[in-house]
Amino acid sequence: MRKSVIAVLILAGVMLANDRVLFAQDSANSTVTDQDVQLLRKDLRSQRKQLIAANLPLTDAEAVKFWPVYDQYQAEITKIGDTRFALIKEYATNYNTLTDTQAHDLVTRMIAVDESLVQLRQKYIPIVEKVLPGKKTAMFFQMDRRVALMIDLQLASMIPIVQP
Repeated sequence: MRKSVIAVLILAGVMLANDRVLFAQDSANSTVTDQDVQLLRKDLRSQRKQLIAANLPLTDAEAVKFWPVYDQYQAEITKIGDTRFALIKEYATNYNTLTDTQAHDLVTRMIAVDESLVQLRQKYIPIVEKVLPGKKTAMFFQMDRRVALMIDLQLASMIPIVQP
């Protein structure tokens, strides 16, 4: 349990440090490039994998089977993350001139992204259960979801609320 807490604190610290670099500048004068964001996302994926590896007790036989499934799962999550990032960029670009129609469209599309993540997790439960016992499968999805919630919380704290 202590390892989990330390790993979560490290991940949160890295995320907090990186958010200052990415979002401290105003949008009109931003020097953050898509490449910068891609590097940050790659870092977060790596840290996520390290966090899972440090806290999911796998036998050698389980690890051989699990990590390829995990990598496939993360590749699919990354595609969904690409869509989410594009929506955030679109919102940031249009924030000051956002119309009611644009706001409705963005909210609808963001909910679709959230639904895609839920569907992906549901798709992968039986896949992970083929390589891990039930409790370890549950533990993996709990850890994965907690990390995702931390990332979502960070994003939510950095994205301004729509103003009527």
